[in-house]
Amino acid sequence: MLHALGLIDDARPLGARAKFSVMALVAIVVALMADVRVVGGMTPPWLSITLTAMWIVVIVNAFNFLDNMDGLSAGVATINFAFLAICGVFAGQAFVPGLAGVCCGATLGFLAYNFPPARIFMGDAGSLVVGYMIAIISIMTTYYNAESGGSRPPYALAMPLVVLAVPLYDFVSVVGIRILEGRSPFRGDQRHFSHRLVDHGLSRRFAVLTIYLATTATGLAATLLPNADLRQTVTIVCLVMMVLGIIAILEMPPKANS
Repeated sequence: MLHALGLIDDARPLGARAKFSVMALVAIVVALMADVRVVGGMTPPWLSITLTAMWIVVIVNAFNFLDNMDGLSAGVATINFAFLAICGVFAGQAFVPGLAGVCCGATLGFLAYNFPPARIFMGDAGSLVVGYMIAIISIMTTYYNAESGGSRPPYALAMPLVVLAVPLYDFVSVVGIRILEGRSPFRGDQRHFSHRLVDHGLSRRFAVLTIYLATTATGLAATLLPNADLRQTVTIVCLVMMVLGIIAILEMPPKANS
């Protein structure tokens, strides 16, 4: 359904409300029918369903937002899939790392032709599906341990947040900028993370590579989480947030001389 939505939007742009409604519908159906939940066993159940649907919609939109330069969304997705697979292996899972590995191979093959100068383009038909797969795999990749009966500590939720820190940073910062400027958060512009790097003097290709590097850094940090205790998890999350905060400060436009 998301692929069809993307094809229609690529051929004839749809309004933000129509796209959001379809995304929300897909997310709710998945949470209800497939029993894929961000937090399992939460009471009342509707809260878990709501959080899951929100997570899916946010990640789908985050990768749709990232598709603003050649090779950006595909490259970041490839790195995210790779680290989700690694974290899944470290957590003792089998199916999820395999699924993430297959998706990683698919996006890597696409990236070979999408890296600038691109010969093929992702469009909404691709970015919505990629974002959906990232969202689902990030939910399924947990600290599952068969010996402990499948239990997981509450801070297990930090792992997907750290892996996906860069796409989330781009999404949150862009939406925040647009709202502060009194514009619709879903109206396209040139205020994305990649565009802000270009405004600071980087070439488009180097901006994409810089975001790859940042994504790899957060992914490496996430690989420490499957074996981390609460204190170590808090430390890793704080370090990632501080790095993103420094990036945000460095991205701020210089004040004009009075």
